[in-house]
Amino acid sequence: MIRLSPNSAVTNNIARTKIVATLGPASNTEEMLAHLIREGVDVFRLNMAHGGREQHIEAVGNIRRVAKQLDVSIGILVDLAGPKIRLGKLAADPLVIENGQTISFVPGAESNSTSELVCLYEPLIREVNVGDAIVLADGIARVEVTEKSADRLTCRVIDGGKIRTRQGVNLPSTNLSIPALGEVDIDNARWAAGIGADFVSLSFVRNADEVHQLRAILRENHSSAMLISKIEKREALDQLDSIVEASDGVMVARGDLGVEIAIEKTPMAQKKIIETCFKFRKPVIVATQMLESMHTTVQPTRAEVSDVANAILDGADACMLSGETAIGEYPVEAVRMMNNIMLEVEGAYTHGLPRPIDAELDLQSPISQAIVHAAADVANRIRAKLVVIASSDYTIAAAKSKQRNFVPTICLTNCGEIAQQMSLLWGVTPVVIPKDFEKRKLLALVHQLATQHCHAKTGDSIVTVTDTDLIEGTHDTVLVSLIQ
Repeated sequence: MIRLSPNSAVTNNIARTKIVATLGPASNTEEMLAHLIREGVDVFRLNMAHGGREQHIEAVGNIRRVAKQLDVSIGILVDLAGPKIRLGKLAADPLVIENGQTISFVPGAESNSTSELVCLYEPLIREVNVGDAIVLADGIARVEVTEKSADRLTCRVIDGGKIRTRQGVNLPSTNLSIPALGEVDIDNARWAAGIGADFVSLSFVRNADEVHQLRAILRENHSSAMLISKIEKREALDQLDSIVEASDGVMVARGDLGVEIAIEKTPMAQKKIIETCFKFRKPVIVATQMLESMHTTVQPTRAEVSDVANAILDGADACMLSGETAIGEYPVEAVRMMNNIMLEVEGAYTHGLPRPIDAELDLQSPISQAIVHAAADVANRIRAKLVVIASSDYTIAAAKSKQRNFVPTICLTNCGEIAQQMSLLWGVTPVVIPKDFEKRKLLALVHQLATQHCHAKTGDSIVTVTDTDLIEGTHDTVLVSLIQ
């Protein structure tokens, strides 16, 4: 008998919007992973900027074991660190710089003076120009270059603040030569392919060519992982359509994005990115500081609750927790709170969430897209108890997800890897069926799932969408059946 997992919007009080949780010291035990999954986590993120390879290998093993024990399809996202530029060792740590003060960037990895800074990005002095802004410590401080020589950038402090060794350096006005994929990232991408990661994210994407480069590395290493582009550079916004089209999904990485562009522009940039993802039918994750105060408190701020709610209303497929679950004091409470916010927002709408944009039919699969659109419309009109998509194709479930209607949706697939990738799709519950499943038993299984998990009764309607791989001699079809 095939049953749904306990982590399902169909079976439990779990939101349709998905939750991505970052692993770290606060969450990397099997017991904690099980708690987080039961509270609503769909995808776990491994941040390659922190922790060693042994820790990440242990995390992968823990996730897969717990997912198997709970009979749930959980995705693993390997987040490549990318070319994060950092300060070198400061002469005083922390160092306070004040408005109007003159400081300099000089070559080297360690500073000997409190008026001089060093950067671990060696070409910095060569590539930055007079008038360029340099942002320090993820936006805490900002300086402007006033003079330049072969071995020194003289800067005036515009926004002072407290900075520390190895904190981030952002150069929003400068076109840099640093590649999106360095040697460490390429090595980590190959490792991600080897451990069967479901998603690999590329940091600081600037153009579609960088996306294609990472995809080639993954495919060369026999990985079918979905490629998630993190939008956190000014250049990425200028190339947004081509980047989204080249990617399998997108992350709105608001931390560095809010430093690369004016912070007040970040909310509208988020909406633009989500709209573009709807246009190309790609899942989109909203990330960074969503419940930041829950690092140390059991309740978030009102502003954070509104931020999560607005991300859902904007059209996010998933919201991500970072330090809240990686190093925070209340990881379980943070996931529970995020799920509760999602449920509250989703519950305010009767038939489904508003969509940012209605996309045209995909020219590569217009019949499938039309069938999915029709199935969702039929399900709403007849008040169907359940929509079941029986397909080995991820794209059909992705198209249904973008409809944003509230009829419970299950996708049956005979591929565990595809089921794990569906963990990021809004409103879709993946269910793995045996590879030797008899197609003639499909309708009986559909009715079983509807009665056991959706409280379907005699006379209730079920909508089933099938593709050619599961029913021979047909194209994509929509079948309406009644519970007898």
